[in-house]
Amino acid sequence: MTTETATDAFEAHRPVLLGVAYRMLGRVADAEDVVQEAWLRWTGTPRDDVREPRGYLVRITTRLAIDRLRQIKARGETYVGPWLPEPYVTDFGDTVPDTAERAVLADSVSLAVLVVLESLSPLERAVFVLREAFAFPYADIAAMLERGEPAVRQLAGRARKHVEERRPRYDVDPAGRRDLTERFLAAAADGDLEGLMALLAPEVRLVGDSGGKSQAPLRVLRTADKVGRFLVGVAQKSLPGLSVRFLELNGGPAALILSGGRPDSVFQLDVADGRVQSVYIVRNPDKLRSLAA
Repeated sequence: MTTETATDAFEAHRPVLLGVAYRMLGRVADAEDVVQEAWLRWTGTPRDDVREPRGYLVRITTRLAIDRLRQIKARGETYVGPWLPEPYVTDFGDTVPDTAERAVLADSVSLAVLVVLESLSPLERAVFVLREAFAFPYADIAAMLERGEPAVRQLAGRARKHVEERRPRYDVDPAGRRDLTERFLAAAADGDLEGLMALLAPEVRLVGDSGGKSQAPLRVLRTADKVGRFLVGVAQKSLPGLSVRFLELNGGPAALILSGGRPDSVFQLDVADGRVQSVYIVRNPDKLRSLAA
């Protein structure tokens, strides 16, 4: 394999590698660092030793992500207020034409699932991502992680049960979520509490991530009354040069709020039965840098 061919092979698999690393870490910058390190390892690997580039590269990336995740957990970093993953652009376009496969990928990168994955061990998280998001066979995952296949199956079952028990229920229909997001923002912007209450589920929750670097609730807000009144109060504090851009983040429609052309916050909703079940607001400026472009 020539240098040019090796580069082409790596670039062909880069989206998958970034997808694995992001789902493992929940941070775009960390995922990009891991993929860059995988590239350096790849360039130093004798090509005759690689029979299947995709599997080899995913194995390197997964192990690097596990090491990075263990380092993060070992540091025991404290975070001010609720934590949400860094928003991640997931415009699959024509790269994932199959509806079922697209739905699986979107679900595995959703904010609701990634928050739950934070509570898994690094190995459980790796097995869940490789199996549930990318459908790798158990035997391949066992080889990547240098574990026995029975142990990997046990990890997968435990991780799947944990995620299913804890993740909020929501509909994946993008058109319905986009429509409700537009009506939600319009009601909030108009200070229409009655209109908002009609869209919110009785036990809706609002999760705001500021990292202590901007204004957002330091606790999860619950019930339609508290969430609605908070949003109306926020709408009364106008931002200079306010504009809204809709885009696909974490597998679903989201609203990027801009102030003077710069990212101020991201709103994303979980929707079920035609009502908003969860409101996610990311305002930590460190997590919005990748959206500045």
